[in-house]
Amino acid sequence: MKGKAAAGVMVGLLSLILTACTVVDLDANGNPIMPKDPNAKPGYSNQTPQQIAESSWASRVQQPAEKQALSWADMETKSHTVKAGGSESVFVRAGGTVTAFDNSNERERSLTVTINGKPVKVLIGPVLRSNAIRDAAGYRFEEFTNQVQYAQLTKALNRHAVQQLPPVDASWVGKPVQALLAVSIESNQVDDVVAIQLQQGNP
Repeated sequence: MKGKAAAGVMVGLLSLILTACTVVDLDANGNPIMPKDPNAKPGYSNQTPQQIAESSWASRVQQPAEKQALSWADMETKSHTVKAGGSESVFVRAGGTVTAFDNSNERERSLTVTINGKPVKVLIGPVLRSNAIRDAAGYRFEEFTNQVQYAQLTKALNRHAVQQLPPVDASWVGKPVQALLAVSIESNQVDDVVAIQLQQGNP
């Protein structure tokens, strides 16, 4: 009886162990695919800056920009609350008329758009020397491996933004335009204005 009892106990233990196990799928290399921790903080240590820009563009740039964009007037009002020496970046939706196309530096082209009666320089690249998109989207330094990766993300986001823009040339001058922008503001002033979306015509 002792042997049968011991065997029964063993069967019971094995049943408990098997019941507690979770079957894990394997990837193409035979490595287990672990489910994502719902409480895990976002992290990009295993991605290149370009991969980060492409994979997170919709959720962290495009969708927030479309839903949370300020009007140009509200952005100017917000600039009054920025402390002297500080800066902030926000998404802005604005309409206006193109009054100039600057192609004197083919790498750093820009449009001048009259918005609420004021001329505004809108950067359209292909090289954008600004952190406006990264900062308006709320990417934080602690999400990245180091300062280099964080800085490279700025360039990757800017490159991705330029790829979303339509072809722009001198034919845009004199025409109305609708724009979704990333804007860096300082105390009582607008700093960089970077185009995220551009479309000819009135709303």
